[in-house]
Amino acid sequence: MRLFIMPDPHSATRFAANEIASLMIERPNPVLGLATGRTMEGVYRALCGMHREEGLDFSTTTSFNLDEYVGLSAADPCSYHHYMNALLFNHVNSRPDAIHLPAGDAPDLDAECTAYEESIRASGGIDLQLLGIGDTGHIGFNEPPSPFDSRTRCVTLNQKTRIQNAAMFGGNPDAVPTRALTMGVGTILEARQLLLLALGQSKAAIIAKALEGPVGPQVSASAIRLHRQCTVILDEASASALSAETRGQALFQAN
Repeated sequence: MRLFIMPDPHSATRFAANEIASLMIERPNPVLGLATGRTMEGVYRALCGMHREEGLDFSTTTSFNLDEYVGLSAADPCSYHHYMNALLFNHVNSRPDAIHLPAGDAPDLDAECTAYEESIRASGGIDLQLLGIGDTGHIGFNEPPSPFDSRTRCVTLNQKTRIQNAAMFGGNPDAVPTRALTMGVGTILEARQLLLLALGQSKAAIIAKALEGPVGPQVSASAIRLHRQCTVILDEASASALSAETRGQALFQAN
C-alpha cells in the first residue's frame, strides 16, 4: 500500500486527480471505477479542468460507478446518475455508451446486479477503482458486515450512512432511500489498482480503523490492505488519528 498524507484537501484531491489522469494517458482504453460523495467533488472538478485546459481525453475511457440508490431513476436529482452527469460527464467528452451506473429503478434488481457484473467482465475489468470511505467504514455501500467475496448486490443502508448522506436529501435522513445497489467488496478487489481518498477530521477515526485495525467484514475498507496495488491519499486532518508508525510509512507528509 502506498500512503500519501497531503497538507490540505485541495492538494489531496488534485493528487488523486493526477493519479487518474496519468492512468488515462498511459492506457489506450482505460476502464475506471468511479465513486460519488462530497469527497469526490474536488477530484471531478480537477479532471474537468484538465479536460478543458490540457485536453485530457475521455473519449476512449469506459467507466463503472460503485453504486446507486434503489428506487431512484437516472433523472432524479438525488441519484448518483444525476451527480455524475452534473459533476463530470456533462463537461467532458465521455461516450454515453461507455458510462455505466447500476439502475436503481430496475424492475428486477437481482438481474440488474448480475448484468452489471457481466458488463464489468466484458470490459476487461476495472483498471483503477476510485474509493471513498463512509462513516461505517464502507467502500461502495458495503455496510458491515460485508464478506470480502461479495459481488454486486442490493444492500440495506445503515442508519448512520443515511444520516451522513442526508445533505443531498434536504437534510432529512428519513428521505434517504433505505436500500442501494453496490459493487461488492470482491468486485472492488478485482480492480487492478485501488485509490482511496479521504478528507477531513470526521474521517480520521474510521481511517485509523481501516488502516490499523483488524482486517475483516466489520470494516469493509480494511479489505484494501489485501490488495497488491493500493494507493491511499489523505489530508492532514483525515490522517490525524494514525499512529506514528503508520505516518512514518507515508511517501509524502504535510509536516
